[in-house]
Amino acid sequence: MIKRQPQRTCMGCNTKKDKKELVRIVKNKENEISIDKTGKQEGRGAYICNDIKCLEKVIKSKRLEKTLDIKISEEIYENLRGVILGER
Repeated sequence: MIKRQPQRTCMGCNTKKDKKELVRIVKNKENEISIDKTGKQEGRGAYICNDIKCLEKVIKSKRLEKTLDIKISEEIYENLRGVILGER
């Protein structure tokens, strides 16, 4: 039997995809935001396609801030851009 991959929805385009295809952003108990490359960090997770268009939509709509209920710094968005564009 094939083990099914958990599905998650991208916050930019609202498309359901396998969890491992998406970039996960995590807010931990200390309210620190980080990009979770392993998919296993503890905390509230939000997912986004590995696509710069989806990231720009999320930034414009402030959807990540609403979902994680915290102000997101420009630095985190820059890190996300780097991850999505394959620079980090």
